[in-house]
Amino acid sequence: MKVFWFIPTHGDGRYLGTSQGARAVDLHYMQQIAVAADRLGYEGVLIPTGSSCEDPWVVASSLVTVTQRLKFLVALRPGLTSPTLAARMAATLDRISDGRLLLNVVAGGDPVELAGDGLFLDHSARYELTSEFLDIWRRELSGETVDYEGKHLRVEGGHILYPGIQKPYPPLWFGGSSEAAQQVAADHVDVYLTWGEPPAEVAKKIAGMRRLAEARGRTIRFGIRLHVIVRETEDEAWAAAHDLIKHLDEETIAAAQKIFARFDSVGQKRMSTLHGGSKEQLEISPNLWAGIGLVRGGAGTALVGSPDTVAERMQEYADLGIETFIFSGYPHLEEAYRVAELLFPLLPLQQRSEAAGPSSISPFGELIANNVRPTPKASAH
Repeated sequence: MKVFWFIPTHGDGRYLGTSQGARAVDLHYMQQIAVAADRLGYEGVLIPTGSSCEDPWVVASSLVTVTQRLKFLVALRPGLTSPTLAARMAATLDRISDGRLLLNVVAGGDPVELAGDGLFLDHSARYELTSEFLDIWRRELSGETVDYEGKHLRVEGGHILYPGIQKPYPPLWFGGSSEAAQQVAADHVDVYLTWGEPPAEVAKKIAGMRRLAEARGRTIRFGIRLHVIVRETEDEAWAAAHDLIKHLDEETIAAAQKIFARFDSVGQKRMSTLHGGSKEQLEISPNLWAGIGLVRGGAGTALVGSPDTVAERMQEYADLGIETFIFSGYPHLEEAYRVAELLFPLLPLQQRSEAAGPSSISPFGELIANNVRPTPKASAH
């Protein structure tokens, strides 16, 4: 398994849907989270995109220099920039980061937001453009000089002078539940992402994507985007989940769901269907909780439980073919530590943590009475 964390460039806090318990997200806070994720052994971090977020490319560039091994999953937005410029940007960031760049292809799902960015294509046309964009982008980063004339894009002599480190190009990640999106994924991407749906639904997606990729002579890896609420006991975890949404009222939920209803994203519609806009019956599958999606767009479900339980649920997804888990939790700095400390010891990870390295002062905790090294197990209460 590989586990990623999340940089909350659109805000962070202790509760959803309220300014109570909120905290400012600035460069120093984002660097705190990135450094923590790097040292704790996370594989990488996802940086979100959209009009409510800080620009992911600028953010990634500001975090590369304070981390050593952490990978950065950065949004690639067909239609908002030219494929040649995007290829140059990717090559530059890949070099600056020593080959730690990953690309998250985002076609967009909110027509109102896209109109504000100057993109007026409908759902099907956006995926046509995305396929053309990725064809050009991949070829240029592979070293070709590209002449291309498609339905949406035209390039004459497109090329980049300075290639990236990763060959033939930094890996492409992609999430999309519609038929058009999955066709693009089968043609172009390396890792297909799903949001956190019940295992049976995820199994259907994976099986379908494998068939599409195999028909093209390709193989695809799989990842899942989830939140996580892990505590030492089941009761503590569920109490934390309920606490996260305790300030949400019906008016706030209805306002959020009205906005989500205008999206043409099939994935967003599937997320909204899981809870139906109601705080009742939010556990949609064992330990899979849909409360976050009441007011948050995109990934709206969380794994909730004790470390053993969450690890078991992760293994269920892994058995279906999920290789990478992209997690987040509120607030993101504290939860990065909590997840690593409680969950990582139970997972089949290649640990990269420096916490117990030779430069650590006390990798086993505080000494007892200034002399005695503490044991791994807690004493009886």
